Amino acid sequence: MTPMKQPNIEATFLGTGTSQGVPVVACNCEVCSSTDLRDKRLRSSLLLTVNGQNLVIDAGPDFRQQMLRENVGSLRAILLTHEHVDHIFGLDDIRSYNWIQKHPMEIYAEKRVQEAIKRIFSYVFAENKYPGIPKMKLKKVDNAPFAVDGIEITPVRCYHHKLPVYGYRIGDLTYITDTNSIPAEEMEKIIGSKILIINTLRKEKHISHFNLDEALEIIEKVQPEKAYLTHISHNFGTYSAIQKELPENVFMAYDGLKLEL
Repeated sequence: MTPMKQPNIEATFLGTGTSQGVPVVACNCEVCSSTDLRDKRLRSSLLLTVNGQNLVIDAGPDFRQQMLRENVGSLRAILLTHEHVDHIFGLDDIRSYNWIQKHPMEIYAEKRVQEAIKRIFSYVFAENKYPGIPKMKLKKVDNAPFAVDGIEITPVRCYHHKLPVYGYRIGDLTYITDTNSIPAEEMEKIIGSKILIINTLRKEKHISHFNLDEALEIIEKVQPEKAYLTHISHNFGTYSAIQKELPENVFMAYDGLKLEL
């Protein structure tokens, strides 16, 4: 059997911070006071350019700023991991893409997340719509592979404390955020990834996110060529300090970092 050709992927970290971002408002800690641009973190999100098509995983409050910074002129679809504010509150800013692309934005999410979107952005789904509102086409994600214009995407069921969330694998890249538990059968979907991007909140244990030791344990099981830590809090430490402590194939991600696969 001829192996399936892997897609050409360029990944850009739109944001690598927690729900508060870094620096945190009114905080004067070492990380928040750092002048290193790699310690300035918008809310976590990833841009994937796959075979020429742009996909974004999560659209938090910094979505507009992130799209402008990376000069993203077209956007095929948005994949959502879950419904927390730092992952969906930028969805109103798809309006420009609606206007330019002349069609609703496809937003992929599981049913519970779709219901949250309908509640939070109720004006989008109202019977009598206000002029100029965003146009969304909600597409249901189940725990099974699906495709966007021939790009195969495999959801990976993870848990954010007790909340079910989805990570996503596209080709040889897997993205896992806001997670502290991955069932064994879901881990099988990740094995073989050349690049693993995984949330690593801090060194101390946390109720709903992997800490450094837990993330490194997952990385050791997956054995990717390279792993990148994201969803990083100001409690973790500065980029320059933490990077020195990591294995040679593990890297602190930072906003604007680009990967090619």
